[in-house]
Amino acid sequence: MKSTNQKNLRIPKSTQAEEQHLKEMLRVDHAGELGAVRIYDGQLAGLAFHPKSASTKRQIRHMHQQEKEHLAEFNQTLPARNVRPTALQPFWHVAGGSLGFATAILGEKFAHACTAAVETVIDHHYEEQIQLVRKEGDHKLADTLKKFQAEEVEHKDLAISQGAEDIPFYGMFRQVVELGCRTAIRLSEKI
Repeated sequence: MKSTNQKNLRIPKSTQAEEQHLKEMLRVDHAGELGAVRIYDGQLAGLAFHPKSASTKRQIRHMHQQEKEHLAEFNQTLPARNVRPTALQPFWHVAGGSLGFATAILGEKFAHACTAAVETVIDHHYEEQIQLVRKEGDHKLADTLKKFQAEEVEHKDLAISQGAEDIPFYGMFRQVVELGCRTAIRLSEKI
């Protein structure tokens, strides 16, 4: 028979489920920011083949810096909350860099199209998280996520204003990239 002390130490299942969901969410956010940093790394490398893209390079450097700041925040948040990063980090490292390079080598508008598609998914993803975290009462985390979301929306809006939607077959391209992002989210939650 369990003692009263042992019984009181047990975490209720709903709290365990909420804690697990929060850990998965933070793991995905960390993976997503790692992927974003690598996409911009790849885009900067790809745009080196386009000497007339100085303005786009400045824009991407700005977005890249913001993504590095997001990643740094999650690099601190994960251990503080006892969350392990995804085991898929090496894959996202290569996949993000490759996606960024491949789109940028095709030109500035393709790089922007990639950004617009990725940031559309991230905007919706952060919005869902912000609502959940606020509901659970973690206002500090919700405020951090809200700040990051605003910057991701800024990236998306900039990309669209720079002709992201002007590439051939943009709708199909966007759907493929968005599907890839949603798949990465689901895989990173659990693995």
